Amino acid sequence: MSLLQLQNLTKRFGGLVAVDNVSFDVPEGAIVGLIGPNGAGKTTVFNLITGNYRPDRGDILFDGRSIRKLPTHRIVHLGIARTFQTIRLFPKLSVVENVLAGRHCRMKAGVIAAMLRLPAQKREETAALAEARAEMAFVGIERDADQVAENLSYGNQRLLEIARALATGPRFIILDEPAGGMNDFETAKLIRVIRQIRDRGITVLLIEHDMSLVMEACEQLVVLENGAKIAEGTPGEIQENERVIEAYLGVEEE
Repeated sequence: MSLLQLQNLTKRFGGLVAVDNVSFDVPEGAIVGLIGPNGAGKTTVFNLITGNYRPDRGDILFDGRSIRKLPTHRIVHLGIARTFQTIRLFPKLSVVENVLAGRHCRMKAGVIAAMLRLPAQKREETAALAEARAEMAFVGIERDADQVAENLSYGNQRLLEIARALATGPRFIILDEPAGGMNDFETAKLIRVIRQIRDRGITVLLIEHDMSLVMEACEQLVVLENGAKIAEGTPGEIQENERVIEAYLGVEEE
């Protein structure tokens, strides 16, 4: 069963066609990689899925429902979370406060309840803190809970972004170059975390330039070039696809 379906998705910026009639499905419970050379349109696809951009044509279905016109906060509430290519944390806040910011979308207490510190609001706050600490433990940064976010190593800042995304309670998580800037040890840890996310029943779609990570973690790959889909298949099939090889390495002129 497909949890996410992109149907003939097109996005233009002036005369530039950033995404050109792209269609693919993401099966529920899978880890799918979206790859391609720089400028292929990968992040634009992510921004279309999460409501940061509106498609000029085509549709986006999540669990059978069109989300192409929904605002970002509604899309998050439906169960789609994401991280970003460039780390976007609250650098002066603590690690636990950053994760709690992700949990905020699931909290129901209103302004009056918060001001009066009503029992229901206190219970919700306690539960949110427990959830935040559980997500920090899940990605392996629970010991840094009280550290200021900007003081974490680069790799742990990446993991903090993932913990914050998981705190929103997603069914589907989008990871935009999560291994960027990581060393080999940190990348190996990230692969384990991605698999564990899938094992929790959360579907994963990721952009990544680290081909060793992609080939090891993903079960299916979609390849873009110049905004258009040029291939789709298993990592083994993609490795042997001549058009993909040409897109990455170029063709030697005679």
